[in-house]
Amino acid sequence: MIAIAPEIQKQWSVIAPILTIRSEQDYDQAVERLSSLIDEVGTNEGHPLYTLLDTLGILIEAYEETHHSIPDSDSVDILTYLMEEHTLCESDLSEIGTEETVIEVLTRKKKLELDQIRALANRFGVSPSVFI
Repeated sequence: MIAIAPEIQKQWSVIAPILTIRSEQDYDQAVERLSSLIDEVGTNEGHPLYTLLDTLGILIEAYEETHHSIPDSDSVDILTYLMEEHTLCESDLSEIGTEETVIEVLTRKKKLELDQIRALANRFGVSPSVFI
């Protein structure tokens, strides 16, 4: 009995690099792929690539926990940290919206939306999964 169908075995050399993160270079490429998938798929669970987006996000998160861990932090904690590191105030984060909107996010009255997450990830050069 063959555990993996021959068709999958033939395609694995193409699929494996997409689902393998063993180095910082692999990680950077995976983050770029995830960002592209978020742009294309968004929150459409019916999209054919949604499960790839979901799986890639899980793989990136696992890699980050091992190699880039920020203990016991949520998206607001991370955003606050990044703001401090870059000496930014609420009015500097136009990616999120108005200063009032930024304050609502920082006080946990509002959650970050996908487009805001994407913009923050691009601004700070981090994986979008950091804010999810």
